Amino acid sequence: MSYRVLCVEDNPEIGRLLTESLVAADYACDWVRDGEAALALLGAEAAGVRYDLVTLDLMLPGMDGLEVCRRLRRQDNQTPVLMVTAKAAIRDVVVGLEIGADDYVTKPFAMPILLARIQALLRRDQRQAPSDDGIVATPPLVCGPLVIDADQHRVLLDDNPLQLTGKEFALLSLFARHPGRSFSRGELLDHVWGEEFDGYDHTVNTHINRLRNKIEADPARPRFIQTVWGVGYRFAATPESPGSTSPAPGVERP
Repeated sequence: MSYRVLCVEDNPEIGRLLTESLVAADYACDWVRDGEAALALLGAEAAGVRYDLVTLDLMLPGMDGLEVCRRLRRQDNQTPVLMVTAKAAIRDVVVGLEIGADDYVTKPFAMPILLARIQALLRRDQRQAPSDDGIVATPPLVCGPLVIDADQHRVLLDDNPLQLTGKEFALLSLFARHPGRSFSRGELLDHVWGEEFDGYDHTVNTHINRLRNKIEADPARPRFIQTVWGVGYRFAATPESPGSTSPAPGVERP
């Protein structure tokens, strides 16, 4: 299968390098130089144009990359977004992750590293519909009011669908498969982002906060994804009162 990538980059040298490298790696690739053009193409999915991933420069003319990502997520477009930024400060990266980007690389970057990040995001994105070739379906996980359906990449909370990014879905699925287990931030980075990821532990904190905002009744007093001080996080399959220490095991729906 050939994946289609949209590169949003205003620097012509970097844009050509990205395009040529992706095509050489057997990706279909389109390149635009500003945010308006990117949103126009991404909004054309209903007409049959579909992108599997977006590389998004943050410093664009006119509408910057942060605003492009923000508008995508407001439209419930969950296409994986890989930020490409010369802003290496943690606060700049955190802002991008908080508004919905899935990963980032900083300029200057080595092309093999960027390609590895793209491959890791595509492996973990499960927006494709399950195949009809005899593969056995995976039963949805039922965790109290949460239903996590890996085959359909769908999460329901009290029967209402949630819009999760690929990383948010991967985090929630990992937690739900291991209720009660405490994960360090490093372990979560390895499992969800891959061992080749060399970013900050704060990346995990940012995605946990975003996930809590979507599944917790009160994100400030989380009942599903609980902080284990000095360790990391653990998941309570049946929501607990804050401070409870005995999570119920997850159950699989037949």
